[in-house]
Amino acid sequence: MSTSELYHEFGIKGYDYVNTLRPECKTVFTIKPHKQEVRCSVCQSRNVGSRGHVWREWRTVPIGKRPVFVMMDIPRVGCKDCGAIRQIHVSFAVGQRSYTRSFERYVLDLSRHMTIQDVARHLNVGWDIVKDIQKRELTQQSHKIRLRHLRVIAIDEICVGHGQKYLTVVLDLRSGRVVFVGEGKGMAALEPFWKRLRGAHPKIKAVAMDLSAAFRAAVEKHLPKAVIVYDHFHVVKLFNEKLSDLRRAMAREATEKMEKKVIKGTRWLLLKNPEHLDEGRNERQRLEDVLAMNRPLAVAYYMKEDLRQIWDQPDKKTARRLLDDWIRRAEASGILILKKFAHTLATHRNGILAYYDYPISTGPLEGTNNKIRVMQRQAYGFRDTEFLKLKILSIHRTSYKLVG
Repeated sequence: MSTSELYHEFGIKGYDYVNTLRPECKTVFTIKPHKQEVRCSVCQSRNVGSRGHVWREWRTVPIGKRPVFVMMDIPRVGCKDCGAIRQIHVSFAVGQRSYTRSFERYVLDLSRHMTIQDVARHLNVGWDIVKDIQKRELTQQSHKIRLRHLRVIAIDEICVGHGQKYLTVVLDLRSGRVVFVGEGKGMAALEPFWKRLRGAHPKIKAVAMDLSAAFRAAVEKHLPKAVIVYDHFHVVKLFNEKLSDLRRAMAREATEKMEKKVIKGTRWLLLKNPEHLDEGRNERQRLEDVLAMNRPLAVAYYMKEDLRQIWDQPDKKTARRLLDDWIRRAEASGILILKKFAHTLATHRNGILAYYDYPISTGPLEGTNNKIRVMQRQAYGFRDTEFLKLKILSIHRTSYKLVG
């Protein structure tokens, strides 16, 4: 082993090779610092005197499957210029960590393709060491997130654990990067985000969200010039929930045994788009039978199909006319669920039609939420919420592929 190999193989520069030991199935390289490296770690002066030494050992990149360590007798010096008494600076390691910088980089490279537990087993180290290396790197990356260039964003919440544990996620719709993760849901979860925005001064033009009153109030307060765009998938999803409630009510109120039998088990037929009905399973005929038997259910079903058309119009004026007509028909239907939903649409009318000014949705954020759930399943959950938040902030760099 030469001094040159120390640098090229392990990133150790400014130190001389002394010898190699191979005790207990591991390799230990002993090194010593160059004379020019013996300086005050405070003022960098070479005008120092010896104050003893201390032996330290660091783990570095393995050779094959064999663990490799670097050992050095670190000089402790007293500076004659500034008066400090310190150990000399060790350039290939940081602080009191038990591994070198090259080992840290190697762990991060492996972590892009392997789980924490797999990396720990491969290197024969504790999983907490691998996690701490990842967490430190993710923390540094999170500090590089810039909010100044935000223009259109999406806000949504995701359940990440038992007991209704939520995180609120903010996504930059232009870059696809998560720019903020807050604990909980509602206005309080977004407070740290608004504080960061005040210092960044971004020109956010539009915000995509669901029909949450809390998100709406928060955006109107902190981004008064931004246009709120209600996500059309959430609007249709909310109506589908109302349609399911109506089907259950009709099934309970059905007096004839045959009518109950026809209505039972038709939930997914009512929620499916007509073009997705499976003719092989006779789904279209079953749907027609239940609609013919129950007028309120038929009215609600056809209103659902009309509702989907609001976002497929050529311009905002046509969409406004279609939305207003839908609200009038729902109010005149005499069906309580439709009348209540008509009131909901009327309340959120401007945000629904804002889609034609800014055609954005929370769809990309829903995709990110799916990646978060996959990440949680792979990790069998996260006990460290802060670590989970850091992983989410870097999830745009993650890809899940079927291999092998």
